[in-house]
Amino acid sequence: MSIAITLHVLSAVIWVGGMFFAYMALRPVAANLLEPPLRTTLWCDTFDRFFPWVWVAVIVLLLTGYWMIFAKFGGMGTSPLYVHVMNGLGIVMMLIYLHVFFAPFRRMKQAIAAQDWPEAGRRLGQIRMLVGINLIIGLLVIAVASGGAYLVI
Repeated sequence: MSIAITLHVLSAVIWVGGMFFAYMALRPVAANLLEPPLRTTLWCDTFDRFFPWVWVAVIVLLLTGYWMIFAKFGGMGTSPLYVHVMNGLGIVMMLIYLHVFFAPFRRMKQAIAAQDWPEAGRRLGQIRMLVGINLIIGLLVIAVASGGAYLVI
């Protein structure tokens, strides 16, 4: 169980921490310092390095999460409410990530290849909004994960 918890927490830290850094630190600096061609290219290259880590995190979160649900709680039917909340919000986050990866990110890469900077910027804006939503959900999941067992509901 300790291996599952450790891998689960590390995966969440990599994913949510990466989104926090990107959204709260890198985004404002890039927006202030870089013109659209450089800014969208920077983000594209950054996502190319970050998204493989997110894929690993998603897979590890799913495997370890369900491992813990069945090993510790005996399945979904006997899991406490906070576990169901984490599971549901985690699935929503994963679906948002899949959409980002397969739709606006792919289109942003195509726009950059075609040097269509306005379109690349539109797609980057769409990604920024979705990452912001995922960041809020991720922080909520962390709050539920760390305090959920102690809440009286």
